Amino acid sequence: MDKIRIVGGRPLSGTIPISGAKNAALPLMIAGLLTEEKLTLENVPRLADVALLQRILGNHGVDITTAGKRNGDDPHAGQTLEIDARAIVDTTAPYDLVSRMRASFWVVGPLLARMGEARVSLPGGCAIGTRPVDFHLDALRALGGEIDIDAGYVVARAPKGLSGARIVFPKVSVGATHTALMAAALARGESVIENAAREPEIVDLAQCLVKMGARISGAGTSTIQIDGVARLRGARHAVLPDRIETGTYAMATAMVGGDVLLAGASATLLESALATLRAAGAEIDVTNEGIRVQRNGAGIRPVDVTTAPFPGFPTDLQAQFMALMTRAGGRSRITETIFENRFMHVQELARLGARIHLDGDTATVEGVERLKGAPVMATDLRASVSLVIAGLAAEGETMVQRVYHLDRGFERLEEKLARCGAQIERLSM
Repeated sequence: MDKIRIVGGRPLSGTIPISGAKNAALPLMIAGLLTEEKLTLENVPRLADVALLQRILGNHGVDITTAGKRNGDDPHAGQTLEIDARAIVDTTAPYDLVSRMRASFWVVGPLLARMGEARVSLPGGCAIGTRPVDFHLDALRALGGEIDIDAGYVVARAPKGLSGARIVFPKVSVGATHTALMAAALARGESVIENAAREPEIVDLAQCLVKMGARISGAGTSTIQIDGVARLRGARHAVLPDRIETGTYAMATAMVGGDVLLAGASATLLESALATLRAAGAEIDVTNEGIRVQRNGAGIRPVDVTTAPFPGFPTDLQAQFMALMTRAGGRSRITETIFENRFMHVQELARLGARIHLDGDTATVEGVERLKGAPVMATDLRASVSLVIAGLAAEGETMVQRVYHLDRGFERLEEKLARCGAQIERLSM
């Protein structure tokens, strides 16, 4: 099993290219199930979750090819996938595949909408909370789907197709909004999704569906209107830049100091996180090339944050920000409102010398003068990268184990950091 070895204490300087967003690429790939024509996706990141979803879609009969590179292409640009779902041969998504990645459950909506049936295993994924699928299933029921649970599988049927409906989520859910949006695109009549997620990845999916012929308005607000169509066509769409990767490298730069250009990043996708970093003492400049992050000499100031749905502070940056606050000059409080079990990185940060006290959904961080390297173990995707950030600032050697979590969401992480001066390497065991 691979490990990542870090020798801390070096500032970062240079350029880090930002990859396409995993959280946008996965639903976009699944949207390929909605059409018999080819969907071409550009700027798709090379990640373990993307590769796994290719296998899952292939199980349904979807043919996915990687377009060849052309002379002059940026070697760090994302890959281009051509998704051909003209012949869906199986509407079952088996447990052994779906249990490994929660987002793969979202195939239930497109399969039901286009094929009139779906049998999808209940999902798995990172152990950061229960995250039930009730909202997904309630949305499909509202659209006319007949839903049963049988031996750990969701069995969905709509032999006469889906019909437009009013869907009201009692709580904002990104995944359920994805599911409802894709299913409603092929439902007869008009649908309205209320209390919809506003995340940029929802907007990206809606924009792609519109290119495919869907009639959607309001994406990016809490109310989305969809006028269903009989069929969708093929299209070409580029995945938006990864705001979580952007925020992660911005926090790493703020942690160790230096001057880094996050090439291709979009500031509009994470304004709350950038404002928080400015409050902590980092200099943030938005340029035509991306986002430039600097911290030279000034100390890290403590800042309190509370995670919230977009446009609030992202839960997917909570662990990284906690790592940053371990070196702040004072006390900060971090409150997690999205997932109930997302402080598993606290014990591992403590191994590096962090002082963190947990009280329910709030972590109080007492900044320390120094962190010291130690062996640590990743528990989930975002916790993993928080340990990398802390290791970059710690004295001596930090060894991060179970880094397969990192490969799910960060493309060539050690290479990108090493190019900016970090002493970091992957060790294959």
